[in-house]
Amino acid sequence: MGAVWTAWLLCLFLLLLNTRQSAALPHNTDSDQCADGSDACHIDAICQNTPTSYKCTCKTGFKGDGKHCEDIDECDLEYNGGCVHECNNIPGNYRCTCLDGFHLAHDGHNCLDVDECVFNNSGCQHVCVNTMGSYECRCKEGFFLSDNQHTCIHRSVEGLSCMNKEHGCAHICKETPKGGVACECRPGFELAKNQRGCILTCNHGNGGCQHICEDTEQGPICRCHIRYTLHADGRTCVERDETAPTTPDHNATSLAEVDKRVKRRLLMETCAVNNGGCDSTCKDTSTGVRCSCPVGFTLQPDGKSCKDIDECELHNGGCDHYCRNTIGSFECNCRKGFKLLTDERSCQDIDECFFERTCGHTCVNSPGSFQCVCNKGYTLYGLAHCGDINECSLNNGGCEHTCENTMGSFECHCHAGYKLHWNKKDCIEAEDSPLVPSPARPTLNCSKQGGGELCYLTCQSQVHISSGAEDSYTVTCGMPLPCHAGGQWKGNGSYCPGSGIKTIATFKSGQGKCNLKRSQENLAQSFKTALSDKRATENVQFSFVSLHCASSSRQQRSRHGRKAGEEEGSFITAQFELDVNLEEVTEGCDLACVRRRSEKRLRKTIRTLRKSINREQFHLHFAGSEYELAKKLVRPADPPDHCGTGQVLLDKKCVKCSVGTYYDGEQGRCFLCPPGTYQDEEGQVSCHVCPGPEGRGIPRTAGARNISECGGQCRSGQFSHDGFVPCLPCPQGTYQPEVGRTSCFPCRGSLTTKYDGSVSFQDCETKVQCSPGHYYNTSTHRCIRCPIGTYQMEFGQNYCIACPGNTTTDYDGSTNIMQCKNRHCGGELGEFTGFIESPNYPGNYPANVECTWTITPPPKRRILVVVPEIYLPIEDECGDYLVMRKSSLPNSVTTYETCQTYERPIAFTSRSKKLWIQFRSNEGNSGKGFQVPYVTYDEDYQELIEDIVRDGRLYASENHQEILKDKKLMKALFDVLAHPQNFFNYTAQESREMFPKSFIRFLRSKVLRFLRP
Repeated sequence: MGAVWTAWLLCLFLLLLNTRQSAALPHNTDSDQCADGSDACHIDAICQNTPTSYKCTCKTGFKGDGKHCEDIDECDLEYNGGCVHECNNIPGNYRCTCLDGFHLAHDGHNCLDVDECVFNNSGCQHVCVNTMGSYECRCKEGFFLSDNQHTCIHRSVEGLSCMNKEHGCAHICKETPKGGVACECRPGFELAKNQRGCILTCNHGNGGCQHICEDTEQGPICRCHIRYTLHADGRTCVERDETAPTTPDHNATSLAEVDKRVKRRLLMETCAVNNGGCDSTCKDTSTGVRCSCPVGFTLQPDGKSCKDIDECELHNGGCDHYCRNTIGSFECNCRKGFKLLTDERSCQDIDECFFERTCGHTCVNSPGSFQCVCNKGYTLYGLAHCGDINECSLNNGGCEHTCENTMGSFECHCHAGYKLHWNKKDCIEAEDSPLVPSPARPTLNCSKQGGGELCYLTCQSQVHISSGAEDSYTVTCGMPLPCHAGGQWKGNGSYCPGSGIKTIATFKSGQGKCNLKRSQENLAQSFKTALSDKRATENVQFSFVSLHCASSSRQQRSRHGRKAGEEEGSFITAQFELDVNLEEVTEGCDLACVRRRSEKRLRKTIRTLRKSINREQFHLHFAGSEYELAKKLVRPADPPDHCGTGQVLLDKKCVKCSVGTYYDGEQGRCFLCPPGTYQDEEGQVSCHVCPGPEGRGIPRTAGARNISECGGQCRSGQFSHDGFVPCLPCPQGTYQPEVGRTSCFPCRGSLTTKYDGSVSFQDCETKVQCSPGHYYNTSTHRCIRCPIGTYQMEFGQNYCIACPGNTTTDYDGSTNIMQCKNRHCGGELGEFTGFIESPNYPGNYPANVECTWTITPPPKRRILVVVPEIYLPIEDECGDYLVMRKSSLPNSVTTYETCQTYERPIAFTSRSKKLWIQFRSNEGNSGKGFQVPYVTYDEDYQELIEDIVRDGRLYASENHQEILKDKKLMKALFDVLAHPQNFFNYTAQESREMFPKSFIRFLRSKVLRFLRP
């Protein structure tokens, strides 16, 4: 302790002495030029102050006298800087990089092979084989590799062509104009002298060499860096054992030839020798070397080696959904139905409803999924399509006599001497019961008021209102006329063979946007006055009226260049259908003459109506209320909380008023239907009157969602003379599944029921219980399989349900509506973009179907095809297949062929100018099929496009695969490929936000290589 204290005092004494001497020095003593910046050292030198001056020393990595320093190019010294592949000099240092197909080892100098087959089979359809610096796709027996180097094509044995398995080409076979074959090689290979084989060069996967590759006439020869020796396989390099004696057999330069300066450095630890032992970055310091690791690695306790950081262990790597660790980094992936955003961390829901063809009718998007919903009277089939329900196939639609199916609905009819009951299903004797008045028809009344025309359209029944896009709605009333005698409407303002007339007219409804609004009391009084006004100019009854109001776009301009504000407003498209009055037919005027007179009166009525709409004097009267076509003035920006007619704002979303309610335009709210009314559709502005006998007090309920909930009607299993209480139970041997009926259905076939009040045929005591896919025949008392085109899901029924729309089943005995399939071959074939899809997609395709498509691009354009995914059963031994080739000839050049399911996407260019495509299924198993888009592009980009689609990195990343499956992103890519000028339609921000950075980097490297002179 005393020695330490003595030493401390000595140091303190010397410090004080130095201080006094400094204070005694004159004012011209030395100043610190390094501190005040007055030194003459080079910017890449270190300034060290001395007692009388300063000293300049060049920094590590630079050489010179300190006053002048220049960078040392380590890549020119000491055997490529120690890099086994490429050495990149940077100021004061250097960095090693590896060729494609290799990744940098932890030591920062060596390069190791990347196994591309580990990641999604590298896009190979059949077999992926990893090679040093690259990989190869190979095919199973009976197939050969297509030009895109990833998909496999079935071999043919007919004729001398590229489809013949004996064509002899090692890589690519091309047919010559004279009918022969010519061989080509993949990039990185050279055609052999026999014009058939392909010789590997150093341009492909570094020639299979891990380190140094040299091309010779016999093929590549591999050598190793000085620190390594060649393995017995002639390709791999292993680190040299420095203690082993060297022999002349080594293919690397012997240590004796190493620079003497390097030998001296071997005696001391320095970054110049073996990178200082560091796995990655090495820095020389006054105390020795200091090792550091790149991002994604952590320095180990030995201070030399680097270990990969598993970023996924901490907070899931910041990923929204899935995190996958990789060497030196990590990758975020999203669940199905989501896509990765450009921050490569966040996941965003894919709006499948963005595309109009996603669903047949209405598409409802939800996080990670979507749902297709059909309009009333239609049902879903094939997961996304809507088909008309044939209600008449369901126990005759419940009709007592006959049933007639219509699009979206059905009608019951009665035999002669009977008429339809109020429930529209039972038939009652016409002479014994009071007549049920037929529904009142839509009527247009116009009269002169205030120097102009005032018109009211009255709809007493069968009113339907639907809200379309923002600021649009459709009102219909009445029933469309059937087209008699099997004819068809002949277009706008023409007729159908029979007695019907239809016309369509468009009216400009002033400025402002569509807004159906309940009118004030004074308008209601005006309506009553108009009906009794002796100055009435029009009083026309129609069979059916449809009014569609739509607001014009703000950005529209006329051909004459008027401002957009002058064109803003709403337009009404009206469709009128009316019956020709047959009572007007006389000997002097036949049916054609009467029709012409009716058409002339209709044209006059439309002129009057046009004047009324132009003066904003047109109103609607239905469900006991008056509505005006009110306008909302166009403002610079509409509030975000605006909803369409029949909708209310709920949680910042526009939601339709539910069934059992109606929308009040004045209060902007949904209200329950009052007692005695009902509403069985969403988004309506009124409720229907519940049926019932006159003069009887029947209990009613509010908020009825259908006629059955109106109240006071006989329940299922009951009946009465008018369908209302008091009711009787159905006697034994009969049943009734519906409410408000006047009779019960007999079991037939001498069958009975155990009890009174049965509600279904299933209560009838049949002799055998029929399983789904069958119906009970009451005549033979046997179970019969449902015929083709029908199905039955339940046990013990006496009918089969007809498939919706234009669908049918593959076989008889079907048990589910999903077995109803559309056999139409789908797709849209355009010159620039288009798609093909299997029948019934995305539902399972039908059996024994054959589809053919032909894609014919414009001159000087080629075809790029993307198969996002394809589902074909593999159990049938290629019974179902998709093939793309030059023509229908079996031995023509084939571009793509498959008979299996592949969920990984693949992109490829057509081997021929045109593409003939065929899809065929057999009677075996079925699958989801496919939807395959394509684009035609300028043939000048052929080399670039092929370079992109043949690169395995396009398919190695799951995020890249999702891009090829994202319809919105592919639409944008195809749009630019087909029309490059459309690139400028996307802002730079939009382009960056569309694709992950990794995908942009991948494309940028390809484009730069293509544009490089």
